[in-house]
Amino acid sequence: MMILLYVFLVIAFVFIILILVAPKQFDVSRSITINKPISEVFAYLKFVKNQDYWSPWKKKDPTMKQEFFGVDGEVGFVAKWEGNKDVGSGEQEIVGVVENDILKTKLRLFKPWKSESDAYLKVEALGLNKTNVVWGFSGESKPPSNVFFMFFNMNKAAGKDFEEGLASLKIILEK
Repeated sequence: MMILLYVFLVIAFVFIILILVAPKQFDVSRSITINKPISEVFAYLKFVKNQDYWSPWKKKDPTMKQEFFGVDGEVGFVAKWEGNKDVGSGEQEIVGVVENDILKTKLRLFKPWKSESDAYLKVEALGLNKTNVVWGFSGESKPPSNVFFMFFNMNKAAGKDFEEGLASLKIILEK
């Protein structure tokens, strides 16, 4: 019985150490250059509903249930979704719009796990007809779930989806 107690204590100690050393913040972003003026690019990006055409998650579940509240492109607009196991359920709320600069959103996931992140689409003019688009999100990994991120590379997994989405966005906007 004492051996079992010692094993349990060692496991608990290791888990506590992992909680202390595991990353508590994450920040993932990718960028792409689009051959269009910044005003055209931002005019498209500020409407969250347009993400249905280029988001990799919409492709993973084209039949997901969606609801929208408020005026798209303006602070307070909320897009809610409930989908398959690949996209889960959650909502995205516009929390900031700076014309021809940045669209800030709050991304709240409910399934497969609960989390809240700050997401953004930032644009920068690289000339008259070239715009750099940065798509990213950041947030906090609260203990004990932060231990999961020691074994799951969020930057690689979400980054791959961001790259796919930005490539689709480029095709749409450059047509």
